[in-house]
Amino acid sequence: MSKDQGLQNINEIEIEAKTAQEAIKIALSKLGTERSQVDVKVLREEHKGLFSMHGSKLAKVRITKKLQKQ
Repeated sequence: MSKDQGLQNINEIEIEAKTAQEAIKIALSKLGTERSQVDVKVLREEHKGLFSMHGSKLAKVRITKKLQKQ
C-alpha cells in the first residue's frame, strides 16, 4: 500500500502550496476524490513578499469531503 492510499479514508486535509489552485489539486490527489465531492476553504492566499523573497507565504487550503447521501 502506498503512503497516499491510506489518506482516502480521511475526510479532511490541509495543504500548503505555491498557489491555492495547486494546493487544491494536491489535496484532491491525496484524498483520491474529485472537486465536486469536496468543500474547499482557502485559509490563506499566497503572498509573494518583497521582491518575491522576504516575507513570502504559501497558500493554504482545507479540503473536506462532502457527506454522501445513502
